[in-house]
Amino acid sequence: MSIRLTTDIITFFKESFIFDSFLPLHTPFFNLKEEEYLIDCVRSNFVSSVGEYVNKFEEALHDFTGSKHVILCVNGTAALHIALKLLDVSAHDEVLIPSMTFVATANAVSYCGAIPHFIDVDEKNLGVNSKKLDDYLNKIVDFVEGKVINKNTKRVIKAIVPMHTFGHPVNMDELKKVSKKYNIPIIEDSAESLGSFYKNIHTGLFGKLSILSFNGNKIITTGGGGAILTQDEELAIKAKHITTTGKVPHKWEFYHDVIAYNYRLPALNSALGLAQIEKLPEFIEKKRRLAEFYKEAFKDFDEFEFFVERDYAKSNYWLNAIILKPEYEKLRDKILEETNNNGIMTRPVWKLLHTLPMYRDCPKMNLSVSESLEKRIINIPSSAWLVDKIKV
Repeated sequence: MSIRLTTDIITFFKESFIFDSFLPLHTPFFNLKEEEYLIDCVRSNFVSSVGEYVNKFEEALHDFTGSKHVILCVNGTAALHIALKLLDVSAHDEVLIPSMTFVATANAVSYCGAIPHFIDVDEKNLGVNSKKLDDYLNKIVDFVEGKVINKNTKRVIKAIVPMHTFGHPVNMDELKKVSKKYNIPIIEDSAESLGSFYKNIHTGLFGKLSILSFNGNKIITTGGGGAILTQDEELAIKAKHITTTGKVPHKWEFYHDVIAYNYRLPALNSALGLAQIEKLPEFIEKKRRLAEFYKEAFKDFDEFEFFVERDYAKSNYWLNAIILKPEYEKLRDKILEETNNNGIMTRPVWKLLHTLPMYRDCPKMNLSVSESLEKRIINIPSSAWLVDKIKV
């Protein structure tokens, strides 16, 4: 079974796509527009965070997402760090995050001196399992003087950070009910979901704050880069201030009124991002066509399912995934090994964060769904340009 399935998957990719010796997991696409904007930015001499392209890229993100305020940052991790600080997450607080997410989510919590508290995901959307979380919080939470206290650790639970895994939106209506019931604010980790919508509203508009990432492997890239989204003007002003070293605006004086961070995205990166976001609708359209191709092509494979968006969502399909059925989970490593040996880049989902050495002692709920999915998820080639390489 292992040999046959692995051979069938390799044969599928080789017979379905035009490629030489290597089919990457996800790579960006650039053309002359990026070159034009970068040259213009260089010639302007304003290449740092005060350059005009920073404002232009923020405005473009505002127009696309519908967020009232957008604050560009050097990367998504920095954006999440600031979002947590804006909600007063500090030393010895706890923040609820999925164990099945990229390590940057937990690292940003740690930068605040706080403790990640790991929660489980829902197999239907790969994001926070709101029903399971509600049952869990009902058992461990006390309310003391307006604070949400973990009865087991005596620490305050300050926030919850859902992550829209591979671009697929979390069921935000269910999560907002839990957030309201326990008075725990939401910070959306939308690093992977630029261009994804929940009930026709862009992801990142449901929490008190949210973040985006423009890393080199994201749906659009600035090389590095990220952004904070918020509908709260006061929070937006604070976010811009503390990501700009806390400098009080003045024509020549350097006066800084808080301990702050040099986290603003430079204009050079923003110029790249502006060119990229102009192509974002095209990228999304191509990635959704690629997903439809996979969905149809894989429908007769009994050993796994191709993961598709929920009926409430429109996903950007940032990374496509197949999920082995539980009885075939032991085939995962062989598939990963042989596809990569044959020039077809695949990867497993991240190691669950509660298993990493620096986070093993953090609080956690029952993580049975995450533990099962970790053994069964395989990401497959997902670049937007790949749909144009399908053999006719």
